[in-house]
Amino acid sequence: MKSAISKLAILTLLSVMAIFTNISATHAASVSPEAWAAYKDAFLDSGGRIIDTGNGNISHSEGQGYGMWLAVLADDLSDFELIWSFTRTELLVRDDGLSAWKWDPRTKPHVTDINNATDGDILIAYALALAAGQWNRQDYAEAAAAIASAVLKKTVVQRGGRTLLLPAASGFDEADRTDGPVVNPSYLIFEAFPVLDLLVPSPLWKTVADDGVAQIAAFAFSDKKLPADWVSVKTKPQPASGFPPEFGYNAVRIPLYLARAKMGSPELLSRLKDGMTLESGAAGTFDLKTGAVKDVLSDPGYRIIPALAACVSGGPAISDDLKNFQPTLYYPSTLHLLALSFLARNNGECR
Repeated sequence: MKSAISKLAILTLLSVMAIFTNISATHAASVSPEAWAAYKDAFLDSGGRIIDTGNGNISHSEGQGYGMWLAVLADDLSDFELIWSFTRTELLVRDDGLSAWKWDPRTKPHVTDINNATDGDILIAYALALAAGQWNRQDYAEAAAAIASAVLKKTVVQRGGRTLLLPAASGFDEADRTDGPVVNPSYLIFEAFPVLDLLVPSPLWKTVADDGVAQIAAFAFSDKKLPADWVSVKTKPQPASGFPPEFGYNAVRIPLYLARAKMGSPELLSRLKDGMTLESGAAGTFDLKTGAVKDVLSDPGYRIIPALAACVSGGPAISDDLKNFQPTLYYPSTLHLLALSFLARNNGECR
């Protein structure tokens, strides 16, 4: 296995950036030094921990994965290594190759929930794979392959003729819940799957992506026609029990992931854009039983997502005010940089 990983990492992953993210092997950064410096100052501590400033200053596998990914996009090897070092030491403490999802600076031990969050593991593996190609690092390729293998083994399942990505290794399948399986469609980081397939070849990567797009298209709840954060797919899809029936802070990133991966039809992206956009132009979260607005998301990191969905579907260009990055809270600032990175790769255009 080690020699196979080495061949993929050293010979193939050098071209992954050009093939899958339109970044050349000459290390062209799509996150500017100024934007990355501002992001680091706001959310990265000296030990390599990405701080979720909107969630009690905890850290989690999602944030570490996002930080590693953004460091690659900023072409900053030293910061990547710093964030990866914390992630490897503090979160990769399970015995199955996946990461514990939650780390709290206020408690001892700091890991307060040993369960994984599958999107965090995918983000970490994807960032490592891109870093292996960008900086010619076999150790990153091998670490990415180990995590990707664990994701396939523990969280990708086939049920009822569909390939599903479970949100965690435990707690969401039919053996765990009466309404299981339950999925979180925002955990589908579509652009990562073909890259991880280079490291750990499996037809499951493509089917989880294809079936994931089909699931999102089918998750059209309330008059908003929006997916819920958590969806039971035991029979007819419906918001999962025990969770608020909402298009919430998880689901707002779905159009971003689809746009970055150039997946989903213009009709699907337009539907998501229309459903999540308020008359004011802000994004929103919504109660999917009543269609009522729950939160108005006026932060530019949220507002750029429906704007990007509209733009890639043939609509207007992104307005200049949304192209200006100033960090606010961890989560919208992260989404903002990922959207701006997409635009930078396309010379400021959406297509």
